[in-house]
Amino acid sequence: MKIWGKIVGGTAGFALGGPIAGLLGLMAGHAVDQYVLEGRASSETSPAERRDPRVHPGLRQIGFTIGVIALGAKMARVDGEVTRSEVEAFRSFFMVPPGEERNVERFFDLAKRDAAGFEPYARQVAALFPDAPEILENVLEGLFDIAKADGHVSAEEAEYLSKVAGIFGLSTERFERAKAAALGVVECEPCVILGIDPLATDEEIREAWLRQVRAHHPDRLIAQGLPEEAIAVANRKLALINDAYDRLRRRRGLIAAA
Repeated sequence: MKIWGKIVGGTAGFALGGPIAGLLGLMAGHAVDQYVLEGRASSETSPAERRDPRVHPGLRQIGFTIGVIALGAKMARVDGEVTRSEVEAFRSFFMVPPGEERNVERFFDLAKRDAAGFEPYARQVAALFPDAPEILENVLEGLFDIAKADGHVSAEEAEYLSKVAGIFGLSTERFERAKAAALGVVECEPCVILGIDPLATDEEIREAWLRQVRAHHPDRLIAQGLPEEAIAVANRKLALINDAYDRLRRRRGLIAAA
């Protein structure tokens, strides 16, 4: 997780602003690797770059990483105490690499105790990816994973998820797809994941599959400057998309049953 070598309160926090900068400032009091963002000191960064994290991929990576940790922490706590199963669900979704657990845990605990609500974090994450709804959809899917970790999705958790989706500006189709991918409890789940009607033709199914593959392909996300954690989440989503396509083709006799 190379991103942790880049996180520091001074440079990154100043450039990002908002609640994410607040967490970075708190974390600066702990032992985090010192760095200069992409080898560039803050004095070398233009005012435009400091105001808009989307200009610099490194800041976008930091914003995504800290924002998702904060949303995950607040998701886990929304219906009361944070359970071990919810923490494990976050680790599984975020795919924390060996050796970085403590850094993630520190941010998770800070966000959990932070007096600010989840809404400012959701707005800041959404602002980082105004033209990439598939990334925000993947984040929502991870939050669904955390919500279901203790065996059910409570009313408080359902409301949280709905509000985050609204702040993200996600369509009903994307909300249902994230829900289906995480929970798998809707009718014709593969159709929901691919975003098609159950009566779609074979060619329409193939076209929908290709659209989803292009949208979630890791190379596209790497080009947008996303951190390793986001790429890992995208790889998992891509596997779900391919599985949904295969299941529909088996049902229609287009390929042999496994």
